Amino acid sequence: MDERDMLGASLFATVRFRIGGDRMLLADYGQGVDPAVNERVRRMAALVNGTGHPAIEAVVPAYCTLAIHYNPLATDPETLMHLLRDLEQHLESAAVPEPAVIDIPVCYGGAFGPDLEAVASHNHLSSDEVIRLHSHGRYRVYAIGFSPGFCYLGGLDPRLATPRLTTPRLRVAAGSVGIGGDQTGVYPLASPGGWQLIGRTPLSLFVPQRDRPVLYQAGDSIRFRPISAEMFARLAAEARP
Repeated sequence: MDERDMLGASLFATVRFRIGGDRMLLADYGQGVDPAVNERVRRMAALVNGTGHPAIEAVVPAYCTLAIHYNPLATDPETLMHLLRDLEQHLESAAVPEPAVIDIPVCYGGAFGPDLEAVASHNHLSSDEVIRLHSHGRYRVYAIGFSPGFCYLGGLDPRLATPRLTTPRLRVAAGSVGIGGDQTGVYPLASPGGWQLIGRTPLSLFVPQRDRPVLYQAGDSIRFRPISAEMFARLAAEARP
């Protein structure tokens, strides 16, 4: 058995399946925030989508799991388990898109980031240090969910980790950039939310009418670029239809 075969056997041995109701199969490939596990999930998603299986209605990758939503009148969990096991042998040949790097301008602090001072105080940093650390990171998009286009990002500097709010806000403005525990992310739509808000982007991150409604996908990287309030206003005006 060569190295590639051993890798395939190792990956095959670690998958676990869970059935969610009568329309969803969940394949669990690991635990936690792990780039290698997430890359495996991304490749499996590409392989499943590439089959064009008529019974599969949606393929949803997350941190370490892959959800397969299916028509229960056309297939069953056991058949899909066999399909995933077969596809597992072709991970290295999966046609995955080259990860894109998305720059997102952010106006930090003030009305745009009401929790910036709280994050700084919790971590014994100045506000400027929080901005510097946050904007110098490069963040992998591990999953998209919660609301359309909400990106769960890995790679937050541990010096910025801050607990979520004790009481979530009823409304977080669209474009708000937040920190929740050891993660950071962006709210593409106005919604309730409990993350610590440190800034806001003027970009429209989710627009259903666009060819690509969301600017990024799982596996891409995001960089945050600090901008002034004046630049925020200008970019926001340019983004209006």
